[in-house]
Amino acid sequence: MIGSRSTLDTPFGPFTAVVDADGVVLAAGWTTDPGLRLLPLIHASLAPDEVVECADLGPVTAAVRAWLAGDPAPAAAVPVRQHGGVFMQELWARMREIPAGSPVSYTELATLAGRPLAPRGAGQACQTNAVGLFVPDHRVRRGDGSLGGFRWGLDVKAKLLEMEANWP
Repeated sequence: MIGSRSTLDTPFGPFTAVVDADGVVLAAGWTTDPGLRLLPLIHASLAPDEVVECADLGPVTAAVRAWLAGDPAPAAAVPVRQHGGVFMQELWARMREIPAGSPVSYTELATLAGRPLAPRGAGQACQTNAVGLFVPDHRVRRGDGSLGGFRWGLDVKAKLLEMEANWP
């Protein structure tokens, strides 16, 4: 299978998405080096044999542009595929439902996924999330309100949350 990748400039740095032959997002994040920072995140069972550079990924590119313009709905609807167990899949699905501008804690995310005593599992879902922005793990914080971790850097996470907090 041949996949595609594309990089867009954003106020937070270059954003790259990797999709499979059907246009399903397999990995995404703020990097220009998908070989080092994105491709290793894709489980071997999902990985394309080859990834080619593409100027535009159609609906994926349009969703990123809409998100940058203040409309998160298209990004939340873009199909994604990640490898993980039932609980991880549930956590990633609940992350996609967190409204922009309304971050939740790890415990709140675990509760949304039906396991309120599993905030560490929620943290692991954020840590292993390969499709940032489309599964917005940046909207999950520690219980004390601090940022916690973020694969793409806490400065990026803070800026993403600040931007989304200012959307109508």
